[in-house]
Amino acid sequence: VQYVESGGGLVQPGGSLRLSCAASGFAFSDKVMCWVRQSPGKGVEWVADVYGPGTPTYYSDAVKGRFTASRDNAKNVLYLQMDNLKTEDTAVYYCTMAEQIDRYYSGASFPGRGTRVTVSS
Repeated sequence: VQYVESGGGLVQPGGSLRLSCAASGFAFSDKVMCWVRQSPGKGVEWVADVYGPGTPTYYSDAVKGRFTASRDNAKNVLYLQMDNLKTEDTAVYYCTMAEQIDRYYSGASFPGRGTRVTVSS
């Protein structure tokens, strides 16, 4: 299983970024995928769960209304459109299978390198 996250960077408050996660090594279209983020002050935080086409996407209260997650099953890619970014969104963002998220809450290392998002003026 491999994840390659990209698209992070430095952005001012109120700005936007679009993250991508290229996944391989498993049946991507069969899995509920999620975005999580990790920052020194907050630890591992769930951001969004992305189900299959035509099904709802679920978001944490912290990002609801500002972030939009989606997926392209033909390309095995997960996306996260982040708008109206806030300083508290600063973190390293990872994607993973939703069924495996508990291992990261328990302290396991993420398989991907993640992509760093810094929101600062």
